[in-house]
Amino acid sequence: MDPGEAFQQLLIGAQVVEHELLLFASFWFILGAIDDLAVDAVWAWLWLTGRRRDGRLSEDEATRPLAGKAAVLIACWQEHDVIGHTIRHALRAWRQRGFILYIGCYANDPATLAAAMEAAGDDDRVRLVINSKPGPTTKADCLNALYAALGQDEQRRRMRYKAIILHDSEDMVHPAELAVIDKGLGHADFVQLPVRPEPQPDSPWVAGHYSEEFTESHAKALVVRDALGAGIPAAGVGCGFARDALARIARDRQELGEGGPFASACLTEDYELGLIVSREGRGARFIRMRDHDGNLVATRSYFPSTMEDAVRQKTRWIHGIALQGWDRLGWNPRPCELWMALRDRRGPLTAVVLAAGYMLVVVVGLLGVARLAGWEGGIATSPALRIMLWICFLAFVWRAIWRFAFMAREYGINEGLRSVMRIPVANVIAIMAGRRALASYVATLRGTAVRWDKTSHAGHPSVATSAGSGRR
Repeated sequence: MDPGEAFQQLLIGAQVVEHELLLFASFWFILGAIDDLAVDAVWAWLWLTGRRRDGRLSEDEATRPLAGKAAVLIACWQEHDVIGHTIRHALRAWRQRGFILYIGCYANDPATLAAAMEAAGDDDRVRLVINSKPGPTTKADCLNALYAALGQDEQRRRMRYKAIILHDSEDMVHPAELAVIDKGLGHADFVQLPVRPEPQPDSPWVAGHYSEEFTESHAKALVVRDALGAGIPAAGVGCGFARDALARIARDRQELGEGGPFASACLTEDYELGLIVSREGRGARFIRMRDHDGNLVATRSYFPSTMEDAVRQKTRWIHGIALQGWDRLGWNPRPCELWMALRDRRGPLTAVVLAAGYMLVVVVGLLGVARLAGWEGGIATSPALRIMLWICFLAFVWRAIWRFAFMAREYGINEGLRSVMRIPVANVIAIMAGRRALASYVATLRGTAVRWDKTSHAGHPSVATSAGSGRR
């Protein structure tokens, strides 16, 4: 076969690949679009009927005394750049006296310990707990050490906490958070507040893509879950648990050899814990409130600003939620629960479909160059496939409109426009994270221990000017 014929065969093969990729990607894109459209429809109905619009807090409500004492758990490993800012801001922002910050540190991380001690000073609302094991263990292990410490405090002081609240070392809390969680726990065993990633001028594309993801999730998807009565996953920050609910789970986990309510073998112990509590007792609530100035009562923080850190974080989420969640939580037969579990666990499949879509772009580009050079080969596109492609295009436009609308409302028009342009960046991160999550999961099946593969944090929103210009 001469080179010309070989090249012709190569192009014909590329056309076959193009056709198959079109069918594969179109089918799964349309299935995903139907799933998202169903969430859109439920949210639109809730909004139009006024059943799930953001509530409003008066200034007095935001600072009212707590009905019971709250323990705020923060697990730290190599967080010396941010933990001091987090402690100082929380002590300034929260005017109530009925809370204590439990800060978990390690003896072999003296920088973090020193930063926490300096920020705490002699304030009796801060309790430093040094893990008996060298770090890093796992975040769940550190949280269990904090849980044990608060239990010892309860026995020594002959008191009992009403709420246990989770936060991360880099969080900027809202002044009204304690009041909202305290009130919510009067009717539920678990309360989750929104998370609001802060824009970073130095990383508008990588760090910025978290803004649209959390905005749509915490302004729409979790609102729909709450309205349908489906389980609410915990985000690990801005979430409060009834003390008695965690005590029940801790007793159950003791039989499995765990040292507390947090599963040390799980990469997303917070997500799992939220769903477990949602299924028992008084259930769970996702609460969106705005303060008297119109600001969202939410946890603000800077998310990873580099591609490597973003992929590492997304890898942990996909591994823990999609892959470990399947193993550890199984499938709830209730229709709403099953639907939401499928949505939570579609991360690996989404990565495969996105990879197929971008491979298709490359193949189409190569064939386009060949046609410009005079090649006249081609496989006819069936009417059904043409319809599928049009549906995919319209679904993409629809999704971009929703993304723009939610982002423009919360961050301003400029960020709304940028969120649409960031779609390829988010897709690339999802593809890379999906591949790494699958490899990581296979490694654990072969006996590799789960480790705290955390991301580093350098900046804190309480001491930096946000790039967002919309409603805050």
